[in-house]
Amino acid sequence: MPDLRLKLAARVRLLSWISLAYMAVEGGVALWAGTAADSVALLGFGLDSVIEGLASVIVIWRFTGARTFSEAAEQRARKAVAVTFFLLAPYIVVEVALGGRPEPSWVGIGLAVASLIVMPVLGVAKKRLGAKLESGATSGEGSQNLLCAYLAGAVLLGLLGNALFGLWWLDPAVALLVAGLAVREGIENWRGDDCC
Repeated sequence: MPDLRLKLAARVRLLSWISLAYMAVEGGVALWAGTAADSVALLGFGLDSVIEGLASVIVIWRFTGARTFSEAAEQRARKAVAVTFFLLAPYIVVEVALGGRPEPSWVGIGLAVASLIVMPVLGVAKKRLGAKLESGATSGEGSQNLLCAYLAGAVLLGLLGNALFGLWWLDPAVALLVAGLAVREGIENWRGDDCC
């Protein structure tokens, strides 16, 4: 059984490293495109990428060395991942309150499409591994990846609505939806509702 746990932990670390690399690219592109277009939804998407990257680092830490078998490390990691969800909402609400009318962003649209493809694959794999390892931290990181996919879909809808039909108000509406989802996921992960 310890050998199986070590093998599963290695898979979790690999997926978290892949996520971290993708989040670095996704976050950088989203923050750049969001700033260029004055898009609060894209900026929120970019910040979410940074937060997801932090969750990946937490899970890598959790499954390195002796912590792989530590219940105390699991509890700390699960709570830390939950906190990362709460970091996003206040930023988005402030940006929506201060924001203006966003410009269309075809780069943002392309990024959202790419994330709609990549993030569900990572999220489902991590949730399955989280269940096998009874790791709420891993399941929580998987939930963040799935939230990123939902977010990508919502951002895509907002960006397309703005670019094709001039519905600029979809951008801040989508951003507020993302903030609400992040808070909900944070609460579930803090309680341990997302595990196993």
